[in-house]
Amino acid sequence: MPIHAGLRAACVLVCLAAGAAVAQQGPPEFRGADLKLGERLIVESKCAACHQKKVGGDGSAIYRPAGRIGTAGALRGMVEQCNTELNLGLFPEEVTAIAAVLNRDHYKFK
Repeated sequence: MPIHAGLRAACVLVCLAAGAAVAQQGPPEFRGADLKLGERLIVESKCAACHQKKVGGDGSAIYRPAGRIGTAGALRGMVEQCNTELNLGLFPEEVTAIAAVLNRDHYKFK
């Protein structure tokens, strides 16, 4: 087994042992994303409150699969745009984790 494959396998085992939910299916952009981290960051970043201000109601109307976000890459890009506009200071793996949760819960890109 190549070293990088061994390290990846070890990382996955450590994450799973720590109880982290890791995206195993779905678009390649989100495979290995830490879903628990994404869930926590969505709450901490107050995404729902911002979305409520933008679209009203509970904010979920912002998640429109038939809208301008038509790919997993575009979804990740939109989360990155929020990160930049709101100066959240998220790391790339955190942006991916949030996008993976949104994909799981709203967009369901394959």
